[in-house]
Amino acid sequence: MDIHVVQPGDTMYRLAQQYGVPMERLLQDNQLENPAQLVVGQTIVVQYPELTHTVKAGDSLYSIAQMHQTTAAQLLRNNPALQGRDLLYPGQVVVVKYGSRPRGTLTVNAYAYPSIQRDLLRATLPYLSQLTPFTYRFDEENLIPLQDEALVNAALQSRVAPIFHLSNLDSQERFSSELAHELLEDEEDQRELIGNILRTIDRKGYQGVDVDFEFIRGSDAEDYARFLARLRRALASRGLPLIAALAPKTSADQPGRLYEGIDYHRIAQSVDFALLMTYDWGHLSGPPMAVAPLPQVRQVVEYALTEFYPNQLYLGIPNYGYNWTLPFRAGSQARSLSNVEAVRLAWNRRESIRYDELAQAPWFRYVDDQGAEHEIWFEDARSIQAKLNLAIDYGLYGVGYWNLDRPFPQNWVVLNAIADIRREM
Repeated sequence: MDIHVVQPGDTMYRLAQQYGVPMERLLQDNQLENPAQLVVGQTIVVQYPELTHTVKAGDSLYSIAQMHQTTAAQLLRNNPALQGRDLLYPGQVVVVKYGSRPRGTLTVNAYAYPSIQRDLLRATLPYLSQLTPFTYRFDEENLIPLQDEALVNAALQSRVAPIFHLSNLDSQERFSSELAHELLEDEEDQRELIGNILRTIDRKGYQGVDVDFEFIRGSDAEDYARFLARLRRALASRGLPLIAALAPKTSADQPGRLYEGIDYHRIAQSVDFALLMTYDWGHLSGPPMAVAPLPQVRQVVEYALTEFYPNQLYLGIPNYGYNWTLPFRAGSQARSLSNVEAVRLAWNRRESIRYDELAQAPWFRYVDDQGAEHEIWFEDARSIQAKLNLAIDYGLYGVGYWNLDRPFPQNWVVLNAIADIRREM
């Protein structure tokens, strides 16, 4: 795999000639909204098929997979134009294997809202090991229902493990330290809530639990670890794992409401896995910067490895960017946008995309119709490659994407090239 950074004068036809691959392959792999609208600084992923199969009448993904000793899921990953469907026609060329070999194996988890577009979900499922519908909330010991059946069933049909997600979001969709505190100080409520969780996962077919409590009081840190340990023991009777999603700490005594109630040392003894939420350094209410700058991400991983084993850890990866209005003022709010939308915006404003080599992230500025200046930071094939390489270099168990609800086709091509995807079912 190569990642080409678009230069002035580039066209898809010219890139196909330069790299010696069919233009149709470039278009299928990158799924550009308009291939004629290339932005200087934009990334194009180039892959080199080693083995292909020309579809004959009666062929199916399953029969082709059997013929070439691979899996239907791998064929779907190798051929993103299929969009997760077994829709073949005679004469179609299917990639069985690429020339490059993956650098390592990763479990791939991803969060999704129940409202995710079904076509987008279907196209993405072949690249996942786990799917985590977001989110079950609670009131004292009671779970608040979530319309998650379609996501869970789609995951199970694709042999992707659905993971139950529990958070301390309140009725205003805010992470509540008070809601967490009330649960953590009442062991009877915990017992009842855990019972409700077990009944729900049994009924719906969940294959594990992910707990994401945020803004926990520092005084509740020990009780939170005890709650996780209690839940883990209950899940162990069913052979199911417990994951905790953790604020991205770089030291044990890191100050701040987001960090003080998250004790990596205690939690490491209380869960099977931890997902490091290594994103949102650049965030809605902060100044412009990369959402997940690589040096900061690395610092979090290195601290986490002082308390966890590598095979306990998932690296969080953002699937979004932000648009800030300049000059930044305290109290102002950025607008979130998809990575695809960011490139489209650069084209519409006739701006080149730059790349911060330290942060390993793309960005650009533009002036809107009212004369206001904006700064955009987002993700592209280069920044995703850097994060996936970091996870593999440190021997981490997997990666976790927040979230699937916005399309980012290049991400999945890069993931498929860099990693063998571990199947959990």
